[in-house]
Amino acid sequence: MNDSLSTWVAGARPRTLPAAVAPILAGVASAAALGRYHWGIAALCMVVALALQVGVNYANDYSDGVRGTDDERVGPLRITASGLAAPTAVKRAAFLSFGVAALAGLVVVLLSGHWWLLAVGAASILAAWYYTGGDKPYGYLGMGEVMVFVFFGLVATVGTTYVIADAAPLHSWLAGAAVGALASGILVANNLRDIPTDEIAGKMTLPVRLGDRNTRFFYAALAVLAVICVIGFAALTTWWALIALLGGALLVEPLRRVLGGANGRGLIPVIQSTGFAEIGIGLGLLVGTYLA
Repeated sequence: MNDSLSTWVAGARPRTLPAAVAPILAGVASAAALGRYHWGIAALCMVVALALQVGVNYANDYSDGVRGTDDERVGPLRITASGLAAPTAVKRAAFLSFGVAALAGLVVVLLSGHWWLLAVGAASILAAWYYTGGDKPYGYLGMGEVMVFVFFGLVATVGTTYVIADAAPLHSWLAGAAVGALASGILVANNLRDIPTDEIAGKMTLPVRLGDRNTRFFYAALAVLAVICVIGFAALTTWWALIALLGGALLVEPLRRVLGGANGRGLIPVIQSTGFAEIGIGLGLLVGTYLA
């Protein structure tokens, strides 16, 4: 066992954190387009999203580790399967992260006065755990990418806009779809890399179901969707928001790799670059609305 800080940082999977940051940036941008600002609530929304992302990463590490799904991997280190951390400790870290998200979310509800959002928060935590947890994890049924699009795209973005501006305009949904598409793209690239080992382990992810070739086209479709949604956001708010397409330009290299047939470790840079592109789009939307 190794309880060093580096072990727990590895388990938190820092490369996936853009999927948590980008929708909050996009949500703040959408509120700013309405002339509404609240940096305290925005910061709390960021804490909620980051804590949920770290929590789902630890939960995934724990659940796949105890099932034996991670025994053979070509991707980043898994601390449960490798024996670097006890399963109970990893599970505890997951629920601690969920607790931080719940506490920050409660403060957001208190500040905004929208008590019904407690149900949305509870659903988010349940979705995070049952991705690979429970008897029938939906991540094993090919629903992981869909749920990531919903919760780390639409829910996080529109939710942030709503608690700041008391509104959920169409442009916020487009912003959520833009970053959600790339959050799903991160998972698609990850699961594309793991198709051979997931098939053996019986983990029927969406890429396993689609097959290698169709999964590569699906990744490209998500990239195109993100760009289209950015243009739609700009059309409804300000053309300055097209600055976000500079972030979209970071998709050129990962698209080249994916469509060029990269596999195994060759797909790891795709995951990182897609995350940077997602952050770039979220930040670009925010900068664009402020420049307007």
